[in-house]
This record gives sequence, C-alpha cells and structure tokens, in this order.
Amino acid sequence: MLCGGKKSYFATAVCIITLTSMVTLSYLRLQRLSYLPKIIQEGSRCRGKISNSTITALKDNRTFIISPYFDDRESKVTRVIGIVHHEDVKQLHCWFCCQPDGKIYVSKAKIDIHSDRFGFPYGAADIVCLEPENCNPTHVSIHQSPHGNIDQLPRFEIKNRKAETFSVDFTVCISAMFGNYNNVLQFIQSVEMYKILGVQKVVIYKNNCSHLMEKVLKFYMEEGTVEIIPWPINSHLKVSSKWHFSLDAKHIGYYGQITALNDCIYRNMQRSKFVVLNDADEIILPLKHPDWKSMMSSLQEQNPGAGIFLFENHIFPKTVSTPVFNISSWNTVPGVNILQHVNTVPGVNILQHVHREPDRKEVFNPKKMIIDPRQVIQTSVHSVLRAYGNSVNVPMDVALIYHCRVPLQGNLPREALIRDTTLWRYNSSLITNVNKVLYQTVL
Repeated sequence: MLCGGKKSYFATAVCIITLTSMVTLSYLRLQRLSYLPKIIQEGSRCRGKISNSTITALKDNRTFIISPYFDDRESKVTRVIGIVHHEDVKQLHCWFCCQPDGKIYVSKAKIDIHSDRFGFPYGAADIVCLEPENCNPTHVSIHQSPHGNIDQLPRFEIKNRKAETFSVDFTVCISAMFGNYNNVLQFIQSVEMYKILGVQKVVIYKNNCSHLMEKVLKFYMEEGTVEIIPWPINSHLKVSSKWHFSLDAKHIGYYGQITALNDCIYRNMQRSKFVVLNDADEIILPLKHPDWKSMMSSLQEQNPGAGIFLFENHIFPKTVSTPVFNISSWNTVPGVNILQHVNTVPGVNILQHVHREPDRKEVFNPKKMIIDPRQVIQTSVHSVLRAYGNSVNVPMDVALIYHCRVPLQGNLPREALIRDTTLWRYNSSLITNVNKVLYQTVL
C-alpha cells in the first residue's frame, strides 16, 4: 500500500496531502479537458441566420444572448454577455465554425452568473468558452446541447476580434433609458457637461423615451456624440424598475441595468481609454482639475496599477434653487421623468441647483465609476465585481458626483445644506452649448 506500514503521524499526513493533491490535479485536468473544443463536423459551410438583435432568446427561453466578445487577457476565449435564469440554466455550449476548412467545434461553456442579482431569478452572466487553437472564429452559436444542426442555430458576431487603437478618451455608458423618459433639459445639460469635461461618446441603452426626447437623441446621433443600443428587454422578461426583488417581484431588476453596463464595458474595451459608468442625471465634477483628462492623468500617476476609480455621490436637491441663471427660454423645456413624477414645466436647470445635502456617515453612499475597461472582468452598478486592476476611492476634494434629483433628506432646512458653486465654473460654455442644442431640437 502506498501509505501502509509503520509511519509517523507526520509521514501519514504528508502521504494524505500528496494523495489529495494528486486527486485534485487529476480532477482539474479532467475539468479542463471537458471544456476543450471538440470537432463534431468537417467540410461544412458556416450557415445559420446571423442575429442582429441586441437581445436574442434561445429556445429554452431561459437564456438571452446580448453579444459575444473575444477576450485573450488570460486565455483565448469567447466571452458571451447574456442573461440567464440562475437555477434553470445548467449547461450551454459554444458552437464555432472555422473557415475555410469548415470544421465545426463545440466547447462546453462556463456559466458565470454575476453575484449581484439582488434576489431576482434572472441575472447578468458571462458564458465563457475556450476557442479552437488553430482558428479565429468570427461568429459563434450558443446551444443547450453539444449535438444538433448548426444551420438551425442563430449566429452571433464575435466583437473585439481585431485589435484597435483608441478612437476616444472617454465614453459614458447610460443604462437603461426607460419609462417614456422625458427629462429633456437636464439630459441636454448633462451631455453638454460631459463634452466640456472631455467625453467624445455617450452610449445609451434605450428601452423607450418620449417623442421630444427622440428628437434630441437624433440630433446627438447625427452629431456623432450619442450611440443608441436598442434595449427591448421587456419583450422577453417581466422587468422591474426597482433594484431589489423584495421591492418588486419580477424576473429581473432595473431593466437589466447590470447586463447593459457589462456589455457597454466590453463594447468599448478596444475603442475607449476610459469608460464612465453613471446615470444621465449625474456628473462627475472635478474640483482640482479643469477636465477629466487632467484629473485621470493625476489619479493614475498617484495610483499606479489602479484601473477602477470610484466617486462619491452627492445630492443637489431639485427642490432648492437660486434665481441666478434663470434663463427664460429654458423654462418651457420638460425636465421631469414622467415615470416618477407628473410632467411639469419648467424643467430642471442644473445651474440653479447649487446646494447639496450634507454627507451622512451612517448611511451607505453609493459610488459611480471611471474605469479602464481592459482591467475589468465584471461590474455591478456601484462597484466592480472582478478586475485585474486595483480600486481607488477618489477623495471628495478631488471630485464628486453632482446628482441633481429629488432630495434624500427632504426635511433639512435650506441653511443646513452646503452651497457648492463648482458647476458655475463652466456656466458660460454650458449655456452657449445648451442653447445651440435646444434651438435645433426643441425650441
């Protein structure tokens, strides 16, 4: 016997550890082998209908494919961003068709459901498959079984296959626009502030919005600032506008916001130096620097190896205003999200809201982020779940999130609020730019 005979306790322990290690390594090797691509067909042509939808339901109706991305940061894999039922989906496979020889490979997928599901049965998931070694597939199909007919499966283009040089420095990801969104004035102000601060692209996952908002989005799309990703998630699932299942027992929370954010990171991984994750009523406002480029250059210099920068949220209540910058032409522009309020006129002019609520040390203050997308694997809304780089909490004296919305501390008298006119540093450029957009779209 391998561990027989008279042995000391120490020798016995060493023997047990050795056996355990051997068994573990054998198991891991078998696991690795089970995920390797296997040829199931040769001499075929790559057929099957190519899906161009943002959200595609598989036949099980428990798996929804958003988009596949090539990811070689650890090994050569296709990472498919999707939405799955956390209990019902047990097995998926990636079907690769390699040209010109027409070999069809099938890889068993690792289904990695993101930890931040907040109690909902459906959640964001990474469906990850090893790619064939001697092939750089351009498309992939996802199927519950390793057997079947590839011609019957929808095919999805694998993005990020070709390396690119950065086309922009900053991309803002906004997800998701829903509830017949009509917050026109504040949206224009936010986009114009983003541009002043250094943003070249704003990506919006749009479920729906008002007719007036459509005109504004069309203007920005033609300008080249806004990219619209259709987000018809309510055609597939019962969606909640709440963040937790206990508040609204539907299939998925907040219109699939977490899935959209992850897709936006991978979509911009090779074309944007930084990706900004915040809502349309939030502006990361630098206090020590004139713009984001100089701010991020300084933060990276001070924090080598960091790839995630988190900024504190600070509420500037809509209910407290100043008469300064009362621009009459702006007073007829809608500025309220009609999902939350009765649509009233005038809209919110952020230049008139320069009083912020004091920070409450005993209450969690959610943060938003500027990230290096190449250092992020999975993200949630207020933090990154998995990453290669370190996270940095940016001090409030460097930058804060200007968040103009209904108050969280509504009982505070005006004198208890903190007057903060940092936004006014940009008033001249902001007023000029907002007027330009308004006169071409709304007024």
